[in-house]
Amino acid sequence: MPKRRALAALLALPLGPAFAAPTRARRSADPDITFPPPGPRPWGAQMKQIRIGLLGGENEADRLGRFEDYRALLEATFKLPARLYPASDYAGVIQAFGAQQLDIANMSPAAYAAAWLETNGGVEPLLTTEEADGSISYVAVMLARADSGITSLAEMRGKAMAWSDPNSASGYLIPRFALRRQGINPEQYFGRTGFAGGHEQAIIAVVQKQYDAAVTWASGQGDVNAGYTRGTLRAMVEKGLLDMHQLRVIWTSDPIINGPQTVRSALPDGFKEDMRLFHLALPRAHPDIYRQIERGGGAGYREVTHQDYVFMIEMRKQEAAERRRRH
Repeated sequence: MPKRRALAALLALPLGPAFAAPTRARRSADPDITFPPPGPRPWGAQMKQIRIGLLGGENEADRLGRFEDYRALLEATFKLPARLYPASDYAGVIQAFGAQQLDIANMSPAAYAAAWLETNGGVEPLLTTEEADGSISYVAVMLARADSGITSLAEMRGKAMAWSDPNSASGYLIPRFALRRQGINPEQYFGRTGFAGGHEQAIIAVVQKQYDAAVTWASGQGDVNAGYTRGTLRAMVEKGLLDMHQLRVIWTSDPIINGPQTVRSALPDGFKEDMRLFHLALPRAHPDIYRQIERGGGAGYREVTHQDYVFMIEMRKQEAAERRRRH
């Protein structure tokens, strides 16, 4: 119990000074950040190619299309073949890092924590996304159909809840942790729960009345009717898959630190530094590509360290302990 109370207190803190990167961390907004010049690098002889993992949560064709210009830019900049490896779910990227089959991936905070545990510290974070207001956090939102009559979490008692992915912070771990913090047992509170297979799939399942509500991620900033400034909802609105007037936000989490660009720890330091500079300079040098991969607008990237994600590792350990207790 003391450990659980400590974790609850930790999660309740805003992601400001407690989880912000050090003040010396570089940011895309820094005036001296410049895009890396094209040309081969010494680390290229060791790596031969750049293997880029893509988390699940969006259909594969859209993911590949959204990241193709990004892939091509990496290849053109560093004169090394770059390949995209889309996974059907978050676990696919986590396991690929464990098998040393990937070099870099933009992870959710919970997926990073899982990969770090899976590899015994064999991955490390480089950067995270900075939002339009300069923060480095997002929120989990729970949504029900606007015509369902459900207007609050209290009205979800006995109803059907769709989780997005077992390795998603916003789509599973954070909502469950927050509910337990309020004294609610998710296994008993909802009449039925299930995994939808991804964030888009969870929202579609609600729209199609397969579930009463679902959770996904959003920046929490901007116009809710546009799907906020970034996130699953914004991407679905822009693709014509969703009209936000079909849904109602019935619960919003405390802020969650944005997930990191993650690399294998064993890779050359030169590669890591080039990846930092590439991403830090991307928003100004190639704004269209930046918006494509980030599903909307933000302020760029900011350097982070493993310490920024320790709380998520502890949360994953707690979730695993809860599963063992149930079974």
